[in-house]
Amino acid sequence: MRFLLRRLGFYLVAAWVALTLNFFLPRLIPGDPATALFARFRGKLAPEAMQALRETFGLSNAPLWKQYLTYLSHALRGDFGISVAYFPSPVVKVIGSGLVWTVFLAGSAVLISFVLGTLLGIAAAWWRRGWADSVLPPLLVFIGSLPYFWLAMVALYILGFTLRWFPLGHAYADDLTPAWTWEFIADVVHHAALPVGSVVIATMGGWLLSMRNTMITVMGSDFVNLARAKGLAPDRVVLRYAARNALLPSVTSLGMALGFVLGGSLLTEVVFSYPGQGYLLVQAVRTQDYPLMQGIFLVITLAVLGANWLVDVVVLWLDPRIRDSAS
Repeated sequence: MRFLLRRLGFYLVAAWVALTLNFFLPRLIPGDPATALFARFRGKLAPEAMQALRETFGLSNAPLWKQYLTYLSHALRGDFGISVAYFPSPVVKVIGSGLVWTVFLAGSAVLISFVLGTLLGIAAAWWRRGWADSVLPPLLVFIGSLPYFWLAMVALYILGFTLRWFPLGHAYADDLTPAWTWEFIADVVHHAALPVGSVVIATMGGWLLSMRNTMITVMGSDFVNLARAKGLAPDRVVLRYAARNALLPSVTSLGMALGFVLGGSLLTEVVFSYPGQGYLLVQAVRTQDYPLMQGIFLVITLAVLGANWLVDVVVLWLDPRIRDSAS
């Protein structure tokens, strides 16, 4: 427990540093959201409206430290201001609209890729010099080394545009209304199949190679040789002794990958016009929507910190050595 509390304290300090940087960095960039929004109306707003816009976006003439304290108090309440690109919608509402789609798309892709790559890595290490070890690692690593945007566009052109097996974009058909119906769920899965499949194919080789190399190292350990000498069943030796210990580095990497899921697979959502966090981030950059950029960056940071803390919990459960050293 003390180990987890120490890690939690570290992550809370990191979250405070992220909040502070999130406040100061946009103020170092030339211009501000009020000026960008004022320019979008092309003279339709009176000059007096500029001050009201500055107040709306938290850019008052108050001292910087007072603005900082106001920003912290609003952030702790979940208030990140008003979006410029989607004015007058609050940033929280805009982020929430894309968060669900990003978690579904990128989250499912990362989990599928991790599970398949880990299982194939275990198989490749256990049956060394077999087809799983000789063919799959170099093939999947080669595919993963290709530029992802090129791989996604090729898949979209062949399977979507030419063969018309999959939709060309968006999260669901325009004539459907979001609802918990089998028709809508099937359509969402159909739209997500191509982008999810592209991410899985592009990233599975890394998980496979990592698990395979770690498994080979662990299988030469004394405790694995002792388990074999005791006559334990091969499947128990593989799963209970070798795979469980070899899984620790992959679980740590999975925590980082899951944390960045909330940032959205930027290229995935751009190529497939998927309405997630990555697509929102591109729109925010194009329109100089600083409040939305701040909100998205903060969500990404908190997601990474939260995912890493959960990884600490899982690793503490998987590795008794950490429990002994932390007690």
